[in-house]
Amino acid sequence: MTTYAIGDLQGCHEEFVALLERLDFDPRRDRLWLVGDLVNRGPGSLACLREVMALGEAATTVLGNHDLHLLAVARGGARENRKDTLAPILSAPDRERLLDWLQSRPLLVRRASPAHGETVMTHAGLLPQWSVDQAAMLADEAEARLAGEGAGAFLEEMYGNEPACWRDDLDGIDRLRMIINAFTRMRFIDGAGCLDFAAKEGLDSAPPGFAPWFQYPRHDDPWLLFGHWAALQGETPASRVRAEALDTGCVWGSRLTALDLESGQRTSVPSRQR
Repeated sequence: MTTYAIGDLQGCHEEFVALLERLDFDPRRDRLWLVGDLVNRGPGSLACLREVMALGEAATTVLGNHDLHLLAVARGGARENRKDTLAPILSAPDRERLLDWLQSRPLLVRRASPAHGETVMTHAGLLPQWSVDQAAMLADEAEARLAGEGAGAFLEEMYGNEPACWRDDLDGIDRLRMIINAFTRMRFIDGAGCLDFAAKEGLDSAPPGFAPWFQYPRHDDPWLLFGHWAALQGETPASRVRAEALDTGCVWGSRLTALDLESGQRTSVPSRQR
């Protein structure tokens, strides 16, 4: 059995199918980890959702910011953005089944392996101030709110850039919003673990006093798998942690990438987007 971690699909269904063929992926034997953002911006978001859901236990995915945006539009009263490509999902006859499945996905998954020790996958990364155990508990808090009564109201309230800094005494919607933002929107942070939400390009776009989250040291040493940051093109320069960037910008015309979690080998297929 081989486990492959794959970067942001964002509706690139043709490339997803081509990559699975390149890998000779067999769901009876192999497993997939997907770093979130299954949907939006690409033309095949509905097909991506159906494909991953149909794989059942062979596929594990975490929630990304675009996945949460879909849920907020469908169930939280949020508005679609001009560049969204969510309409086919919202009008699909199986939309509620797909949305139920998506809404039950986790924010963090972890496993232990002889080769790499503790492996952790989130969409955007792992805040250096959080241990893996703390991050897992915080993910559980937000996941419980997404699965609970009144989840629609929470999906509306989760939008926003405040608070930008983690504190253990945060509570209520501020606490949940910060958890969601750290797991799904983080790129640049400062030494106190405060997030910047404006800079979204490469490393030279860092605001003064900020650096990529993976350039800060940790007190533990997990193998971190993340997506979200297409401008990195799969690289983590000057990283001070073991971090694998898997979003290689398929939806922007670059490529879709899979990482073999046993061998560390990467396999990519070119984008078919223009």
